[in-house]
Amino acid sequence: MPELSKYELEREANIARNRAILEQLELKQAVDELGFPEKSKPPPKTKAKPIQPTKKAKKEQSEVEGPRRQSARLRHIVDPNESPAKKRKREACTSYHQYINSSASFLTLLKAELEEQRAQDAEARLEAEERARAAKRPRHEDLDLQVLTKDDPEEASSLSDQLQALSQQRRRTADPEAYVYDDDKKEQREVEDLRKKLQNLKVVSRAKVTQDRIYSAAYHPEVTKDLIFFGDKHGQLGIWDAQALPVEVDDDDEEGNSDDREGGKYWRLQVHWPATSKSSISSLKLDPTDSHTIYTSSYDCSVRTLSFTTGVSREVFRSDDGVLVCSVDLPASGNEMWISDTAGGLTHLDLRQPKSKARWYGIAELKQKVGCVSVNPTRPHFLATASLSRVMQVWDVRKFQTLVSKSTPIEFDHETVHQFIDSPKGAGCLRAEWRHDKSVSSAYWDPRGRSIVSTSYDDALRVWDFDSSVFESNDKFSSSRPVHRIKHDCQTGRWLTVLKAQWNPNPDVYPHFTVGNMQHSLDIFSSKGSLIVKLSDRTKITAVQAVTCSHPKIVERAVSGNASGRCVLWAPEEVD
Repeated sequence: MPELSKYELEREANIARNRAILEQLELKQAVDELGFPEKSKPPPKTKAKPIQPTKKAKKEQSEVEGPRRQSARLRHIVDPNESPAKKRKREACTSYHQYINSSASFLTLLKAELEEQRAQDAEARLEAEERARAAKRPRHEDLDLQVLTKDDPEEASSLSDQLQALSQQRRRTADPEAYVYDDDKKEQREVEDLRKKLQNLKVVSRAKVTQDRIYSAAYHPEVTKDLIFFGDKHGQLGIWDAQALPVEVDDDDEEGNSDDREGGKYWRLQVHWPATSKSSISSLKLDPTDSHTIYTSSYDCSVRTLSFTTGVSREVFRSDDGVLVCSVDLPASGNEMWISDTAGGLTHLDLRQPKSKARWYGIAELKQKVGCVSVNPTRPHFLATASLSRVMQVWDVRKFQTLVSKSTPIEFDHETVHQFIDSPKGAGCLRAEWRHDKSVSSAYWDPRGRSIVSTSYDDALRVWDFDSSVFESNDKFSSSRPVHRIKHDCQTGRWLTVLKAQWNPNPDVYPHFTVGNMQHSLDIFSSKGSLIVKLSDRTKITAVQAVTCSHPKIVERAVSGNASGRCVLWAPEEVD
């Protein structure tokens, strides 16, 4: 131990002295009470643990507890002698407790209602998400008019009545030798007579038939009315009765400018789904044997047919490998269909057989898009095609029947097709070919089946005229050079529909075609390439009329559509 200091030694001595004095006086208890410290003794050195005290078990209550005492308030005992002040206090307390209890019940009920509302909201959200997912999926099932009009029974009924009232008509075939003159003066007289009829065409009706850009159009042959079909960018089919009586309007609407009102009556059908640019209606074709049926091709990789008699739209073709359908055409028999696509191919579909029997031919180089196919009206085994590979071609498809394939579905790739064309067996399959400076947008046969007009991005319209004798042999056409080349601005760009020159389908009139103009006019040319008339109206037309078509039976009728979905009917003004 460390040595004690002098002070500590003196203190210890005083304590010992005082303790001795107190013990002598027999005051041991006082010593203890004063708390003089005893000399500390070191604890014994042992490894044994101290004995732990045993826990005493609680004694079980032998007696049952009696009822606890409660106040008169809790026992709901009212003192008959209570004072008015105590009564008011008691009633106030009772009301307060009742309020607390009712508030608790209300909160419990409110919580239950909130939980139920959350469950309903979650269920509604799941249903909305499922509808959104379904809205993005293509529809392959049969669809009736009520579905196509987005569940509008009144609109569906009105359209059904209009379509079923149309007369049944068949497309007439023209004479291949019609309007063929050795004398230029006779031909010039035909052009002048046509100009007199067409130069009086004016804008007689306008309407926003579809909600988005017009991609395609078809004129119904009904002569009692002007019924036109338009396909737009988002898969919507617009049906326009252009000169129908206007719908009654409110007094407030009558104060507006009458020139801005929409003319006729139109209906909108969502034929292809989803309603996005993936479902653009690329072409429209009326059945040549049944004017109560129309075919629509779409970028959703399908072709559908709408029957006016049943009001049902059904799918007749679908490309399972995601190839977009660009155009379709049918021969005069109406039993077959030729389909062009973005993979550079042609598909032959027999409408009397299952669509799995379709045959595909890769005709374009490097799988470049075949944007247009046209069937010769008088010689249906001759096709004209226009492709992104800058060529217009004429095919004799009878030769394709000799190709044999073991694949299912039946497909012939580009290499197989061109090896066949170069072989003796395939001689005469490719009858004519003309290369343009840029991609070819369209190529169509005229009603006689002897002239072709093409539209190209090299800013030119080209017209070919073939003698009937060239179709009789299996040799290539002696000359594939166009007889006329017309300078025409075709630079539509990204936001306008590609310009495509369209023949007037009327077989009883001198052959002529219509095409849109970047200067907001509708141009009409003869089959010899001369401009017949340029239709324009700067007070009413302020956009490019990119899509055009003509009435199959009435000469003085033409329609056009622009990028906003607004359509125009050109016809003679009514004379009082």
